[in-house]
Amino acid sequence: MSEATTELTKSTIIPFLDGIFTRRGADEYLGEPVTIGEHMLQAAHFAQRDGHEEQVIVAALLHDIGHFTGEFIGMPLASGTVFMDDQTDRQHENAGAAVLAPFFPDLVVDCCRYHVAAKRYLCAREPGYFDTLSEASVHSLNLQGGPMDVDEAASFEAHPHFEAIIAVRRYDEAGKEVGMVVPPFSSYMPMLERMVAGHA
Repeated sequence: MSEATTELTKSTIIPFLDGIFTRRGADEYLGEPVTIGEHMLQAAHFAQRDGHEEQVIVAALLHDIGHFTGEFIGMPLASGTVFMDDQTDRQHENAGAAVLAPFFPDLVVDCCRYHVAAKRYLCAREPGYFDTLSEASVHSLNLQGGPMDVDEAASFEAHPHFEAIIAVRRYDEAGKEVGMVVPPFSSYMPMLERMVAGHA
């Protein structure tokens, strides 16, 4: 039975995620100059470099796991992975949050679920942020609803994990460095194991 059709448990979720990085990490990342695996590993590296707590580091590592919904039981194979010619939003953030929620703390799940909303927020609230976005990120922004309006932004600021979500969003944008050597997925195994073991 393949991983995509096997129910995940606390004992299988980490090998499952490791397998995704191994098999799919070299996949194209929405026209960006790095692969999807390189992107997520760079985001985690930057979070760890900056001294964030383990939950933020893990959130940065796994924030785009929803691009691999074809690997998840109960998820449509067509959703998740994003392409530059897409005309609708595939909502990879919700797919990722759904697979992480049974095994990881709320902060990790929320950083995954709201990292797209954080881009919309920063485009609305931070002068010049939009100009830092890559062509691919602008394309996905247009599909995701564009910058937040005033009421949406105010509501988003009230989220209990707002600061962590914004931090992960910034690492999401930063994790696109060509040729950068960072620690592999295996280096985060102890961190992941502690987190899953401690999650009720």
